[in-house]
Amino acid sequence: MRRSRFAKIVATVGPATAAPEMIRSLYFSGADTFRLNFSHGSHDDHAGVLASIRRLEHEVGTPIGVLQDLQGPKLRIGSLDSGKLMLNAGETVRFSLDGGGDGKQSIPLPHPEIFAAVHPGQDVLIDDGRVRLSVVSPGDKEIVARVVVGGVIRDHKGVNLPGALLDISPLTHKDRTDLAFGLELGVDWVALSFVQRPSDLLEARSLIGEAAGLIAKIETPMALECIGDIIALSDGIMVARGDLGVEIPLEEVPPRQKELVRACRLAAKPVIVATQMLDSMTAMPTPTRAEASDVATAIYDGADAVMLSAESASGAYPIEAVTMMDRIIKSTERHHLYRSLLDASQVGEEITPPHAVAAAGADLAAAIDARAIIGFTASGTTAARIARRRPLVPILALTPDERVAGRMSLLWGVHSIVAADPSSSDDITQIAAATARKEGYAEPGDLAIVISGVPFGLRGATNNLRVAAC
Repeated sequence: MRRSRFAKIVATVGPATAAPEMIRSLYFSGADTFRLNFSHGSHDDHAGVLASIRRLEHEVGTPIGVLQDLQGPKLRIGSLDSGKLMLNAGETVRFSLDGGGDGKQSIPLPHPEIFAAVHPGQDVLIDDGRVRLSVVSPGDKEIVARVVVGGVIRDHKGVNLPGALLDISPLTHKDRTDLAFGLELGVDWVALSFVQRPSDLLEARSLIGEAAGLIAKIETPMALECIGDIIALSDGIMVARGDLGVEIPLEEVPPRQKELVRACRLAAKPVIVATQMLDSMTAMPTPTRAEASDVATAIYDGADAVMLSAESASGAYPIEAVTMMDRIIKSTERHHLYRSLLDASQVGEEITPPHAVAAAGADLAAAIDARAIIGFTASGTTAARIARRRPLVPILALTPDERVAGRMSLLWGVHSIVAADPSSSDDITQIAAATARKEGYAEPGDLAIVISGVPFGLRGATNNLRVAAC
């Protein structure tokens, strides 16, 4: 299945699209990687979806990525006696660790880590910031706060504390159970929610090992402060703009998005831009003009992938949403300014032989009008290094590892293929040329760039560059 675009689409599967025929339609409409949101659905639900994806993968003969998104810790108010409570601007209320929900002076907040972290003047946001309070007097079991922006709060609505570093692990008991289940199923990527600091990734890495790629979801200002270390310890980043837009001022989200895309490109790691990209399409058959522009901006920035959440999981027009995103990406990548904008945001690379070889291959492909860049890779690193240069030439990544092939479906411009390692240096150009012709990327006599590592199968050893005639 050949895509006529470089950026990838991640589509969330949910109640609206869990049936096998819907997953098939999402794929043929343009979805490259499927997201399983473990905040919702049962293990049986997710197992059925993944089985459908793997059957489709076998049918089309192309690796399809599966991303498991863990729920992470959820900070919520407790149960209110009447189910809801009206908070008026200017009044003083009390949050209680052991509160019974019997009024404004005993709002239950069953999270001791919140009581340990807040300070006078700390903002407390409820229901995605619809209700805002400011802490007047913190305490071990009671917090007195003043209502800044009033509104109705209801049972179990979410709570955010912008800028507060909470002593809480991003992996809950539920997440550990879900993670073990997902790894047993064979997911390609695991997205970790509520990452605050680099050490949060270490526990997840110890559990995942090399069974899947680890994506850090950037949702907090604390993560932004140490983003370099977080990127270094992860295999990719998701710009989770929904929670991030609650935790930091909305006007700061666009520049932060650009910074994160650039930082990931510098590190040669995939970056997904997510949340509300075509949000109106949950209920309408077409997006707003602003939403179309939002998707295009992420593509101009050079993001590896853009993601649909509720639009494809529970919306009324899931297929139309994927189709629209596919159209926007293709149109953006065909625009005459696309190449110049990518070049303007081009990042440097480490001064090492593997990075230099990958960069030279990308540049040479443009210079000789090659039809494809073909990379042999054991871990996917060679393909990521080539993709970092954002060459406007298809990248064919050949690997003997099915898990690696699935992960590479998230990389910009990469068409991943499961193939045996070459047995000799002479095999490299022959296998590369034959694959390019078979996959429809080259005709006999066309030129292709071939990048590999010698000895074969050694991770990270990108050291061989050839020009091959197909």
